[in-house]
Amino acid sequence: MMSLHSVLHVLRTYLSSSRIEALFVIGAVVVACVFPNVGANWFCKVERWGNKLARKRRLAVLVVGLLALAVRAALLPIDPIPQPTIHDEFSYLLAADTFAHGRLTNPTHPMWIHFESFHILQKPTYMSMFYPAQGLVLAAGQVVAGNPFWGVWFSVGLMCAAICWMLQGWMPPGWALLGGLLSVYRLAVFSYWDSSYWGGAVAATGGALVLGALPRLRRSPRVGNALLLGLGLAILANSRPYEGLLLGLALALVAAMWLMGKKRRPALGVIARRVVLPLILVLIPTICAMGYYFWRVTGSPIRTPYLVVTETYNPVPYFPWQSMKPLPEYHHRVMKDFYLGWPLDHYKFTREHPGKSFWQKARVLATFFFGQLLMIPIVALLLVKRGKFFSGLTKPGKARLLLLICILPLIGMALPVYFLPHYAAPLTGALYALALMAMRHLRFWQWCSRPIGRQMVRVVPVLAIAVLLFHTSGLERHLRLPAPSQDFGRAAILAQLRRYPGGQLVVVQYAPNHEPLDEWVYNEADIDAAKVVWARDMGASKNEELIRYFKDRRVWLLEADKGPAKLLPYVLANHNGAVSESAKR
Repeated sequence: MMSLHSVLHVLRTYLSSSRIEALFVIGAVVVACVFPNVGANWFCKVERWGNKLARKRRLAVLVVGLLALAVRAALLPIDPIPQPTIHDEFSYLLAADTFAHGRLTNPTHPMWIHFESFHILQKPTYMSMFYPAQGLVLAAGQVVAGNPFWGVWFSVGLMCAAICWMLQGWMPPGWALLGGLLSVYRLAVFSYWDSSYWGGAVAATGGALVLGALPRLRRSPRVGNALLLGLGLAILANSRPYEGLLLGLALALVAAMWLMGKKRRPALGVIARRVVLPLILVLIPTICAMGYYFWRVTGSPIRTPYLVVTETYNPVPYFPWQSMKPLPEYHHRVMKDFYLGWPLDHYKFTREHPGKSFWQKARVLATFFFGQLLMIPIVALLLVKRGKFFSGLTKPGKARLLLLICILPLIGMALPVYFLPHYAAPLTGALYALALMAMRHLRFWQWCSRPIGRQMVRVVPVLAIAVLLFHTSGLERHLRLPAPSQDFGRAAILAQLRRYPGGQLVVVQYAPNHEPLDEWVYNEADIDAAKVVWARDMGASKNEELIRYFKDRRVWLLEADKGPAKLLPYVLANHNGAVSESAKR
């Protein structure tokens, strides 16, 4: 659940240079129309080389994945390892820290009421409210390379490789390679999927495995592809379960239509042995493992941490047709201000203006996944084909099948009150497949015997390189475009506190007009062993209880809304006006 402020933060990287990218796009379209044969020999050589590589399918997948990893690593001086700033990021990092220490959850802390925070379960155990897949990936980065970011880095490379593999099942290998490279351009550099801990790549990988296994199973049912389908569904169940369920239902519908058809249908016994049985072997252990995880965290195998946190803190429904729930008991004003602030306003807006809400979600999705650059072939094909384009979709074909698969998940994603691009991550491969199919059709369009469509398609990867060079060359900063940053100072103060000897306890004090999105109080999995412990200001007497518990720590008061935030030695006066012993230390 995020605010409009957070949505803008997510898209800021793209919107900050949208005018520059628009100029690139307009210029390229003009050049394609006026000079449709410019660079033809060079383009032909590149395409021949690309097709030669693409025919080596496994090598092409490997090249795409390694390229994503190499480019992101090379850009670290410009786009360094990120510091968490959003509620969700801190929650995922708590899960990562928990898993990295070999635990599924953490015991409730005796002073838990001082540590309550957003998207964090405090009782019956202390853990992130989110499903475990993203936390496991971050934990792998923390254990193997010492920083959760390297889990993000690897997951993005794996995602791009999986998208290339998925596209190979739907189109010729040359186009699949191009799609993999375009996914590197859109998602592996200057994207919040690769520059935050929010997730997106994990669910996109799961969706790519599912969507890539489907056409392969249609052509020839094999156990390996069925296992990959099951693995993809397992990843979706543990990353984006709602959207993954919708995608699974769409695939089940398509599979049922296929089985009821008379053409190219294998025997039911073959399907049972090579598809159904492998799926069962993957999904049943997955369901059991998820139930065990939920039981350890919440005490029930059917109650998820997400559900418990929502019931505890959030009275605003997930869907606009639902009624408000009773107001929970809040121990801290900032949490009440958050849940009764923007979420409630957005819930009312979605109920009163469903059309505008749907348009905003569609715009966010198109802006993130396609941008203006990848919208060139889609818009151009719509203008060229007009009614013929839509009538063509009713004919049997891969484009029609992909659209049928996407319709149910897209409708389902439009229904809730909230939407962010990573909610649609399971459909990433399908969205890029549709864009590539539009490019394939547009490539054959001619006007007055001039190959304008072919040239429009050819300029797309050229413009992608130009946009990346624009981002990395310093021109963006020279033109004073706004930087995609939302850091409110927590990372700098945390680094300062870590330089001091001994343990540190920070009592965070907010002003009445505090912005709830700028949250300071997040802690590690083992709070007592942490170098720095963050706690909420609950008044002198309750603070004194906390300070007595952490008697061996140096105590600070953080005035978070002084602009910039001020870190001061904590002074606590007793009833006689004397300074307490805990404050003197």
